[in-house]
Amino acid sequence: MFWINGVEQSLISVSDRSVQFGDGCFTTARIYNGQIVWLDQHIQRLQRATERLLMPPVNWVVLRTEMLNAAQQTESAVLKVIISRGSGGRGYSGTACQHPTRIIYLSDYPAHYHRWREIGVSLALSPIPLARSPLLAGVKHLNRLEQVLIRTHLEQTTAEEALVLDTNGMLVECCAANLFWRKGERVYTPDLSQSGVDGIMRQRIMTFLAAQGTPVNIVSQPLETLADADEVMVCNALMPLLPVNRADQWAYSSRRLFESLSLVLL
Repeated sequence: MFWINGVEQSLISVSDRSVQFGDGCFTTARIYNGQIVWLDQHIQRLQRATERLLMPPVNWVVLRTEMLNAAQQTESAVLKVIISRGSGGRGYSGTACQHPTRIIYLSDYPAHYHRWREIGVSLALSPIPLARSPLLAGVKHLNRLEQVLIRTHLEQTTAEEALVLDTNGMLVECCAANLFWRKGERVYTPDLSQSGVDGIMRQRIMTFLAAQGTPVNIVSQPLETLADADEVMVCNALMPLLPVNRADQWAYSSRRLFESLSLVLL
């Protein structure tokens, strides 16, 4: 089901900036028991992204109502919310765009996440690096061609997710998830100041561990840092957390951190 500016429909103008330039941002939330999980955090993510992209003001009260109305349609689903700069003009200038487009898309929840949480996943090293772009780093903007290519290559392997580096050879994330690893009592996650998406589940894990006296180390490290890791995990707002059995050539059997986080965050 689709809603555009509050109207149930699936057609959008070809002049919309999301079509013309990928000019906008999005977030993807889980609906569980008819409720939007972490609703406030998803709206805050969109607010930060629209500010970073210098977009016109969005009516956040209306958007929240539209999201809640969509969630009432089902008990379990995926709710994707897209904010486009809107329509106006042919060139790059967005000065004619005064009314952002709100798009809401409701789809089935991926059933395989339940199975993956039990059996774990493997990560294949992607041949597609992420470009370093500090201006857009962390933002879930609509320019996702890198992820499309990463996913296309991933589908040629037997792995469930990709292990993605940036153009300097540093670990960043997965195709659609953030990355954590543990060495002894220390927990690490890649620095996302140059590329990647700062996911909501990533933020929640870091906040929780810091409150428990185990602050996460944000690092810029090459792939080889995973060679002596005791445990690897991936996460996003839908999964929301998965144990990793294998990353590239290295295998992992420990799930100590995953199991402790699962008790409080899942």
